[in-house]
Amino acid sequence: VFFFFFLSLGEAKNLPTYPGPNKMRDCYCTVNLDQEEVFRTKIVEKSLCPFYGEDFYCEIPRTFRHLSFYIFDRDVFRRDSIIGKVAIQKEDLQKYHNRDTWFQLQHVDADSEVQGKVHLELRLSEVITDTGVVCHKLATRVLECQGLPIVNGQCDPYATVTLAGPSRQTKVKKKTNNPHFDEVFYFEVTRPSSYNKKSHFDIEDVDEVDKMEIRVDLWNASNLKFGDEFLGELRLPLKFLRQSSSYEAWYFLQPRDNGNKSLKPDDLGSLRLNVVYTEDHVFSSDYYSPLRDLLLKSADVEPVSASAAHILGEVCREKQEAAIPLVRLFLHYGRIVPFISAIANAEVKRTQDPNTIFRGNSLTSKCIDETMKLAGMHYLQVTLKPIIDEICQVHKPCEIDPVKLKDGENLENNRENLRQYVDRIFTVITKSGVSCPTVMCDIFFSLRESAAKRFQGDLDVRYTAVSSFIFLRFFAPAILSPNLFQLTPHHPDPQTSRTLTLISKTIQTLGSLSKSKSASFKESYMATFYDYFNEQKYADAVKNFLDLISSSGRRDHKSIEQPILLKEGFMIKRAQGRKRFGMKNFKKRWFRLTNHEFTYQKSKGDHPLCSIPIENILAVERLEEESFKMKNMFQVIQPERRVLYIQANNCVEAKDWIDILTKVSQCNKKRLTVYHPSAYLNGHWLCCKATADNTPGCTPCTGGLPANIQLDIDGDRETERIYSLFNLYMSKLEKMQEACGSKSVYDGPEEEEYSTFIIDDPKETYKTLKLIIEGVGTLEQEHAQYKRDKFKKTKYGSQEHPIGDKSFQTYIRQQSEISAHSI
Repeated sequence: VFFFFFLSLGEAKNLPTYPGPNKMRDCYCTVNLDQEEVFRTKIVEKSLCPFYGEDFYCEIPRTFRHLSFYIFDRDVFRRDSIIGKVAIQKEDLQKYHNRDTWFQLQHVDADSEVQGKVHLELRLSEVITDTGVVCHKLATRVLECQGLPIVNGQCDPYATVTLAGPSRQTKVKKKTNNPHFDEVFYFEVTRPSSYNKKSHFDIEDVDEVDKMEIRVDLWNASNLKFGDEFLGELRLPLKFLRQSSSYEAWYFLQPRDNGNKSLKPDDLGSLRLNVVYTEDHVFSSDYYSPLRDLLLKSADVEPVSASAAHILGEVCREKQEAAIPLVRLFLHYGRIVPFISAIANAEVKRTQDPNTIFRGNSLTSKCIDETMKLAGMHYLQVTLKPIIDEICQVHKPCEIDPVKLKDGENLENNRENLRQYVDRIFTVITKSGVSCPTVMCDIFFSLRESAAKRFQGDLDVRYTAVSSFIFLRFFAPAILSPNLFQLTPHHPDPQTSRTLTLISKTIQTLGSLSKSKSASFKESYMATFYDYFNEQKYADAVKNFLDLISSSGRRDHKSIEQPILLKEGFMIKRAQGRKRFGMKNFKKRWFRLTNHEFTYQKSKGDHPLCSIPIENILAVERLEEESFKMKNMFQVIQPERRVLYIQANNCVEAKDWIDILTKVSQCNKKRLTVYHPSAYLNGHWLCCKATADNTPGCTPCTGGLPANIQLDIDGDRETERIYSLFNLYMSKLEKMQEACGSKSVYDGPEEEEYSTFIIDDPKETYKTLKLIIEGVGTLEQEHAQYKRDKFKKTKYGSQEHPIGDKSFQTYIRQQSEISAHSI
């Protein structure tokens, strides 16, 4: 089963004013799985209604209970304070699927910030005393917890157990959020009549047992003067032990009863979000053959509007929803160029004005955007990254709006700084044609040919058809938001962001080849600045570049020999023991991965302290937490059993590093087939207890990924995603069938409800729709059977579905209703 998020973080409004003379705030928003941060927006300065406009897409590598969004305020001392949060329970995500929704910000209370689960065993037994009197004793065994939150960078948990009197406490477990306690506490629930110790529970009537409850609280042992932090609690009434005297189960931890005493929601403002959350269970490949084959022949269907892939674009609410899995599927099977050529040619034929060619958010545009993102990421690294890094580090003043100039800045100097940056980026782009990926060049060749054939009287359209993608939708957005294209690890600071905005606007205009370029700027200062570039040499350079990337079969790949930076960022590593008497401690280092080597240094730009050639990476695997009591760790295994242990910042980062390191080293001839999932400590491997440090691994290495970094795609997963979309929009498929019938028998004006669909050939479209609905219906039956089988095997209260799992409770209720209905 695969879990995915696609989030659009829109804006916040009506945030509370800052308690100072300025009143404004500098705010950013984080995305959290429970309390683990996985994404952070840019900082929007001096606003109580900050607009973010950022998208975040990721595969979720672990289970979670809440998807949370926190709004932070950064003050002048760089200390960040939380304004409020939005927390959506996992089972409620479908309510908000793919629609803009305003959420009220809630007050953040430590008592309500809860995650994790606890494993308990309760046993209520009758004890006969020497005098023959019966009393009841309760044994409470706290076995373990999983997924507790990390508080201020650490988690030293302990549990307290209470039953109507003083609480008992487990030992503190250091540096782990998955503690194993396995401690038992005994309580006298009822006492014999002759027993009168005041320290025990004075409950005369056995029926009173039903009214009692056992409470388990989890705490983080803190060294701070404010005391220990509450992590969650569990309250269980004893009456359920009347049916069975022994009960063992997993439970989700809950907030305290007095938690969430907050301000009025209106006092904190609100946040606009669009959340797309999907859970896809992927079957084996043969299940998808009918639907996959129908999709893959889309490029050969005449007209292409009657194909399954085009129909998906017609019924989806957003074209990008359809474009993402379609592009990945067609890339995987080598059919992307003929498919995009077919839909682009059809769109060009429908275009009346050459000036509007490929300017809308059509299926063609979204598919080409997605292809460029997948195939062109390394192309961006080669062309833009060195200059973007320099702009982020040097901080040259480049503001050219006289109104926004800071004290001491010179307008002419700023213009010259900006002009130099634009000139350098323009030059590196226009000289990079030989590095443009083959699949992009083949698509551009097709666009150029279609446009030139459709508008034969317009000599520029062959250029604008290509420039509208390569400049407008590829280079310009990458310059504007380099973090979204993996050119920088984080958002640029506000001054750098402003510089990049000005550069992006200029590059976009230079690449557009419009007749009146100065008139294309709304701001007079931009029109004045652009006068620097009103020379024929710039237009000639753009045309030469566009000619090169839209010509077929003309590049020498041997010229691309420089290392390509794939990923970089700070992580924590453990010393490898290269020095005989060196300490094996943990240190923060800046890691860099290219297609040649994996290195780390003290800080970015320093000389590498260690370099591992890619051919020496024999395996990259996760490391079990028990090794060092640290989360999100993985290991890079090298020759002679040397292992580099690394801790990433969060679970998403850890998965990204493992994936890309595995991919780049996939073709190494000496890759291992087995490994040790735990570390070698104190003279033995923690996993298999073997004492020799050169003992072969005890666990098979995880399945390999394709060596081609650009196209790490699972065709079955993408087909499952497409099936889910067809199933979600089944009512539109049926409406489209009706539209085909209406068009076939009625030749008059089109009915309004059918006018949104592109149907060039009603008969062919109807045939395809029928096959789609049949294929989706078959897969739906397989999914229903899978859920029924899983329902029969799953125990409520198991580790997979703890008591308190509302999504599982909802599923049980649905299955009961289905069963009752069928009876």
